[in-house]
Amino acid sequence: MSPASTGASTAVGAVATVPSSASAVPGVSRADSDSRMAPGGPGYRRMSFALFLAGVATFALLYSTQALLPLISGEFGVAASEASWTVAAATGGLALFVLPMSALSERYGRRAVMTASLAVAVGVALLVPFAPSLGWLVVLRGVQGAALAGLPASATAYLAEEVRPRALVTAIGLFVAGNSVGGMSGRVITGWVAQEWGWRVAVGAIGVLAVACAVAFRLLLPTPRHFTPGSLRPRVLARTVRDHLSNPLLCRLYAIGALFMTVFGGVYTVIGYRLTEAPFSLPQGIVGSIFLVYLVGTVSASTAGRLVGTLGRRGALYLAGGTTATGLLFSLADTLPLVLLGLVLITAGFFAGHAVASSAVSKTATTGRAQASALYQSAYYIGSSAGSTVGAIAFHAGGWAGTVGVGVLAVLGVVTITVFGTRAARRQTLLAAG
Repeated sequence: MSPASTGASTAVGAVATVPSSASAVPGVSRADSDSRMAPGGPGYRRMSFALFLAGVATFALLYSTQALLPLISGEFGVAASEASWTVAAATGGLALFVLPMSALSERYGRRAVMTASLAVAVGVALLVPFAPSLGWLVVLRGVQGAALAGLPASATAYLAEEVRPRALVTAIGLFVAGNSVGGMSGRVITGWVAQEWGWRVAVGAIGVLAVACAVAFRLLLPTPRHFTPGSLRPRVLARTVRDHLSNPLLCRLYAIGALFMTVFGGVYTVIGYRLTEAPFSLPQGIVGSIFLVYLVGTVSASTAGRLVGTLGRRGALYLAGGTTATGLLFSLADTLPLVLLGLVLITAGFFAGHAVASSAVSKTATTGRAQASALYQSAYYIGSSAGSTVGAIAFHAGGWAGTVGVGVLAVLGVVTITVFGTRAARRQTLLAAG
């Protein structure tokens, strides 16, 4: 996730786990709901800061190599398509393990799963700088991504159980802020550190930052008081997942999230190569700072609700797709200001579309909402892995125009699915009227 992207993903999907009342949380009754945390109350500030730091560590680690791919390619003598696996392996690992991790957190507790996830992830992070080959680097990154799946799977469930309903939006917002800051700062820090001391020192610096965040997280996060352990019931989980995957609307939303992330993953995996080559020839530190454009996405994601209110869900998706496609076309220019404008539009369109799709998942799923959100996150990160890999292959074969072509095809996929959904909705309306 991208960070903000990974932040938006977690945040909007997290709404699905937020109860509408105290009684909606297992093991918590209306009578004892006042014992849960609220702003200004005992433990709330510690809890908020702890989860903020967890978000910083998670997304700084997840995308720590993305801004460094040209340097990794240079050291190992590989093309962009091969170096991109250091990103795809991490996001792919997260995509595959987010659903199992959500089940483990139901049995062993949110705090325990988050602590174990961070411990494994930061342990691997300290090994990454010493990877002797690209193959070992990809393996370590895959393990790291799988471990990090425990954070989005558990953090929002912890908040739903331990924070009063009226304070949940604020609490989730702080966690999302950590996601965004981690994802963005990880890329910016590695860019500048690598410019002076190389990519190994840069990823090592992120590892040290993550260790500090993980230790502070464990010391600060209050012991859960309202968690009720559940049993690991594979049949129930499998039935819930099967029901979600047999819902046409949910499947369309999962596909839309994956396709939007295919564009975003491809663009931001390859952009470093484009900007370090002629005619731009930018230094690594400046290339890393390009990721500050993510701040645009934070704004566009926050306005997605107003877009849906004005244009409807499908109208907002058309606008997001159009904005993303326009940005892709602008990025073809050989003038840096136009390329930057293109990145701004791509980022704004992606975050808006992702926010609309992921929020629609939470509204569509009437049962098993946590699993519905986890499936969306899986599709989302699969799209990230696919975009990173296919976008890099296209760049190797046809330059930046090849990567843009992949992005345009993905946007066309979003539009096609949305058109199909519009027609399906009209048919349902006509049948209901009949």
